[in-house]
Amino acid sequence: MEMLYDLKTTTLLGEPADLAHYRGKVTLVVNLASKCGYTPQYAGLEQLQRELSGQGFAVLGFPSNDFGAQEPGSPSEIADFCKLNYGVTFPLFAKVSTKPGAGQSPIYQFLGKSGHLPDWNFCKYLVGKDGAVLAFFPGDVAADAPPLRRAIAEALAAK
Repeated sequence: MEMLYDLKTTTLLGEPADLAHYRGKVTLVVNLASKCGYTPQYAGLEQLQRELSGQGFAVLGFPSNDFGAQEPGSPSEIADFCKLNYGVTFPLFAKVSTKPGAGQSPIYQFLGKSGHLPDWNFCKYLVGKDGAVLAFFPGDVAADAPPLRRAIAEALAAK
């Protein structure tokens, strides 16, 4: 059975990226947008990254222009925005389409098998150490929301 960590993708700046690098870690996969009402969530996502990265956790950001055309920027514009406004250190990957169809990213084809696809920006998938989707959180769930924090803690504690 295919798992998230079996997939390959591209970094925001066009370099090949193998998600196998995250096997054994807990990840939070998020579809991002720089011009959304939820954009301030970058701060909370970065806080999670800084707080938990030493415990085998990583936020994985996938910019997407699918909802309200709220991620119109080029890769360098997105990278600059994230760094300058939110000090983002978590990995950012190439802009993707999350919606079903011919252009849908393989990442979101896989994530969609969980029964959930993003219906707006900043939807979050909690992925376990083995690459299986453990939980889905809609875009209005902030990084510091107790249910999300609890789910991350449980995933990190799992063997």
